[in-house]
Amino acid sequence: MNPGVQVCVPTVALLGMYCRGCLSRTQSLPRRSFSTLHKRMSRWNSLETIHHPTPQENPRVLITGGLGQLGVGLAQTLRKQYGRDNVILSDIKKPPPHVFTSGPFVYADVLDYKHLRELIVNNRITWLIHYSALLSAVGEANVALARKINITGLHNVLDLALENCLRLFVPSTIGAFGPSSPRDPAPDLCIQRPRTIYGVSKVHGELMGEYLHHKYGLDFRCLRYPGVISVNSSPGGGTTDYAVQIFHDALSTGHHECYLRPDTRLPMMHISDCHRATVEFMQAPECQLSLRTYNIAAMSFTPEEVAQEIRKHLPHLKVTYNPDSVRQTIADSWPVRFDDTNARRDWGWTPAFGLEELVSDMLHFIRDKRNNEGLPVS
Repeated sequence: MNPGVQVCVPTVALLGMYCRGCLSRTQSLPRRSFSTLHKRMSRWNSLETIHHPTPQENPRVLITGGLGQLGVGLAQTLRKQYGRDNVILSDIKKPPPHVFTSGPFVYADVLDYKHLRELIVNNRITWLIHYSALLSAVGEANVALARKINITGLHNVLDLALENCLRLFVPSTIGAFGPSSPRDPAPDLCIQRPRTIYGVSKVHGELMGEYLHHKYGLDFRCLRYPGVISVNSSPGGGTTDYAVQIFHDALSTGHHECYLRPDTRLPMMHISDCHRATVEFMQAPECQLSLRTYNIAAMSFTPEEVAQEIRKHLPHLKVTYNPDSVRQTIADSWPVRFDDTNARRDWGWTPAFGLEELVSDMLHFIRDKRNNEGLPVS
């Protein structure tokens, strides 16, 4: 071996599909209130009872909250790499026909710990991607529900990931920062202090995951997503949703009413970059990761800047501004840019889409979609 060359070897299983040290520290794992975790592990007589994946073995993936903005597309990406039947989407809603027929789908409520455990055990899950959450604006309208889903649901997932030695991905958000955070740019490690229940729950998730990683070896991974822009999903109550709606309005009516001021700058990302970042991060050997939570960045723009770029294709677009006090206050507390230096250095992150490419791609696909559905195009 050449001196000075770092060789990355997963500590428990090839491909790092199980958490670091989980097999050697089973007796030190925290007890769930029902004492089930300790009882299960005390019955292990030897490490030979644990399944060790081979280098050729694909992960078995469960995605919670799979019918939101990100789950369906990520499932498609993962199925192309790991096989249709190795990626299971789940949600509490009925899936549309094209989702139901595209691969395995199950009902899963993240507040139902017992049923979630059954799904993980019966399907031999090794990667868990936890997308279940109430977003910023919706969460402020129903704080009690947001607290249940975003915090209680998260604790269920953390416990099950630890119990079953899963590689766990939980997304964080631009909303994890607050008005006292550095805004231009926001680094990975800084004062956060968010002022929404969504942001508070995400900071809680970041810290709990990091704690369980350092104390028990949980392979916890988290990316702070900027605003994510996609064609195939409807806005879901987020503060950055205008950047999706403006494209649909531009091609349907030619008019968009924006709930943010024209100069409100926020980090944004094309959904394909978001999916690619997530998959590359999940695939990265654990020894390359200096952090458990990373910023990822692609571009940063204002409503007026994206409108001007759209007008290069659709000169007739009219945008009026009617700031919503709740969402504008939230946006004003968030960073205007992300510093993602650590992600680029540690696991090679780099975006493919800038603003020009984003606008061209969104208009192209929405126009085709409306034409295929027989809808008029402005």
